[in-house]
Amino acid sequence: VQVVESGGGLVQPGGSLRLSCAVSGSGFTIYVMGWYRQAPGKQRELVARITNDGSTDYEDSVEGRFTISRDNAKNTVILQMNSLKPEDTAVYFCNAEYRALGGGSYWGQGTQVTVSS
Repeated sequence: VQVVESGGGLVQPGGSLRLSCAVSGSGFTIYVMGWYRQAPGKQRELVARITNDGSTDYEDSVEGRFTISRDNAKNTVILQMNSLKPEDTAVYFCNAEYRALGGGSYWGQGTQVTVSS
């Protein structure tokens, strides 16, 4: 299984970035796709997630600024991040959950997002 992320980088406060993730090679239906982030010295936290019927959840601090979307047929997920703040700086990880065989998840390698002037 391959989980390929792209779109991280350096942006000024107030700017935008778009993260993409594609999952390929899974023999299982992907039910939930999401993005997590981990800042230095902090635990990994959920940023946003979306089910295969389109239901979404957002971490409180990104609500209204970030938008998650997905293409079920292609097993891809997009995180559009607007009005970025320095506290959004972190490594962002793509996650894809399946339910077969007791359930499990796939993780991407992470992409760095840095918000700084």
